[in-house]
Amino acid sequence: MKQHLKIVLAQLNPTVGDISGNAQKVRNTRFDAAAAGADLVVFPEMFLTGYMPEDLVLKPSFQKAALDALKKLAQETDDGGPGMLVGLPYVDNDKLHNSIALLDNGKIEAVRHKVYLPNYGVFDEIRVFQPGPLPGPVNFRGVRLGVPICEDIWFEDVVECLEETAAEILVVANGSPFEADKIELRLNNVVARVTETGLPMVYLNQVGGQDELVFDGGSFVLNADRTLVHQFPAFKEQVRITDWERTQEGWSCAPGEIVPPEGANEALYRACVLGLKDYVEKNRFPGVVLGLSGGVDSALCAAMAVDAFGADKVHCLMMPYVFTSEESLKDAKACADALGVRYDILPIGKSVESVQSSLKPLFNGAAPDVTEENIQSRIRGLMLMAVSNKFGSMVVTTGNKSEGSVGYATLYGDMNGGFNPIKDLYKTQVFALSRFRNQQRPAGLMGPVGEVIPENIIVKPPTAELSEGQKDQDSLPPYEVLDDILTCLVEAEMPVQDIVARGHDVKTVERMQHLLYVAEFKRRQAAPGVKLSSKNFGRDRRYPITNAFRDKVSLS
Repeated sequence: MKQHLKIVLAQLNPTVGDISGNAQKVRNTRFDAAAAGADLVVFPEMFLTGYMPEDLVLKPSFQKAALDALKKLAQETDDGGPGMLVGLPYVDNDKLHNSIALLDNGKIEAVRHKVYLPNYGVFDEIRVFQPGPLPGPVNFRGVRLGVPICEDIWFEDVVECLEETAAEILVVANGSPFEADKIELRLNNVVARVTETGLPMVYLNQVGGQDELVFDGGSFVLNADRTLVHQFPAFKEQVRITDWERTQEGWSCAPGEIVPPEGANEALYRACVLGLKDYVEKNRFPGVVLGLSGGVDSALCAAMAVDAFGADKVHCLMMPYVFTSEESLKDAKACADALGVRYDILPIGKSVESVQSSLKPLFNGAAPDVTEENIQSRIRGLMLMAVSNKFGSMVVTTGNKSEGSVGYATLYGDMNGGFNPIKDLYKTQVFALSRFRNQQRPAGLMGPVGEVIPENIIVKPPTAELSEGQKDQDSLPPYEVLDDILTCLVEAEMPVQDIVARGHDVKTVERMQHLLYVAEFKRRQAAPGVKLSSKNFGRDRRYPITNAFRDKVSLS
C-alpha cells in the first residue's frame, strides 16, 4: 500500500480541435513530471480535445481521433513513469460521454463519465452528451481516487457515492469559465463537499480563451480539514507538483504556494486580455488593427491589445471627418504614443462625400439625419476591413455593453470586426478599467508601465462625433444611471416596477427597455467578445428578435 504520492496538477491551455497539439502538451508535461519523480499527472476537463467543442464533438471522425490519441498516450505509460488522468469525449455502449480516463501500465486502466451535464447559461452539454452513472473510485497503484468531473461536485450525491465506495482522495477535472466573483463560489462549493465527505479534494481548472469564454484557472487543493494548501494563479498556465502522505486520518497534501486572487478590476482586465490574445493567436492572425478615435473605448481596447501581443502587432487608425475635434486628434495621438503602436491618420472626407453624392438623387429633399451619421461609421468600418484584408490583421471591435444594449452602434460600421474584448463591459466599467490600467499594469502583460490612456480621454464627455457638438448623454441618461438600469434589466431580469422603485424615472426605464429589445437584431450580428458577467449577450441571454412584449408599471 502506497504511503506517499506525488501528483502533478497541469493547469494548461488547450486548443479546441487540436488533438495532436493537446496530446503533445500531455506528453511534454508527463516527461517533465517523470523527471520530478511524480506518480500521477492530472489534466483539466476534456483536455485532449479542448473544451468546449460544442457540436464538433458529434463528428464520428473527431471522436475516433480523440480515442486514437488517448490509446497512444496510454501505451506510453508502459515505461514505468507517471500515470495520467486525461479528459476527452468517450463513446461507451454507443453513448457519447464527457469522460476522464486513467492511463497507466501501458493501457487505459479505467474510464469514468460525467453524471451531471450542465444545461444553463453558456452550457449546453445535454445537447451532445449522455449522463454517466454514479461513479465509484478508480484504483491507482493501490490508492482509490474519486474522479468526479466539474459539475458533478455541485451536487451532493456524486461525492457521497464516491465516499461510500471508499474513495480516499477526490481529484476533480474542471472546465469552469470565468465570471466576476466566481472564485469564492467555487471554493465555497468545494468546502461543502469536503465537509460532507471528510475527504481532501483537488480542484484543477483549465486556463485560456475559447471563443467568448475565458477559463481562468485558479486551481486549488483543500485538505480534509478544509485547510487551503495550494492556490494556483489565475489567467496563466502553471504545472505544479503536490506531495501527499497517508496518515492515520487519511491522505493529506503538504502545504504549497498560495497565490492570492486578483482584485475585481484586475480580474476583469486580465480576462479581457487573455480572451483577446487566445482568440487572435489560436486563429492564427498575425496581429490586430483598430480604429483609435480619441474616445475611451478604443483607447482601452488598444491598451488591452498591446498588453496581449506587444506594440509591434497592434496597428491603430485615426479616421477623421469634419466633426472630429482637434481634442480627439490630440488624444488619439497621445494614446498611440504612450502605447508605442503604429498610428496612421486616414481622413474619410472624400469617401463620405462620394457616397453622399451617389445617394443624392434618392435622398434629394430629405433632411440629414442618422443616415448620414451612419455613412461616416460605415466608411470607417470599410477602411478597417480593407486593412485587415490586405495585411491579415484582425479588426478589434471596440463597442461596450451599454452601447450594445441600447443599439447605439452602427451595423457594418463600428460593429465591424472579428472580436470585441470589452463587449461585456458596461461603460462605467470601461472607465474603471481605464483608470486601473493607468495605475497598474498586471504582471506578465506586454504593454508599458504607467499612464497609457491619457487622462483627458477618461474625463471628457463621451461622444461619437458624428454630428456637430454631439454628446452621448444628449440622448441617453448619465452612464451611472443607464448602467444601473441595464444591469437590472439584463443581469437581474427585474420588472420595470422594481427598477423604478430603486429611484429611476419610469419613462427613462421604459425607454431603455424598449431600446434594449429593438436592438436585438444588431446584437445577433455583432462580433464575439469576452464573457465576463452572468448574462453576456449571445450564449447567456437568448432573446427573440421579433418581440412585442414590453413590461409596464402597474397602476393598481
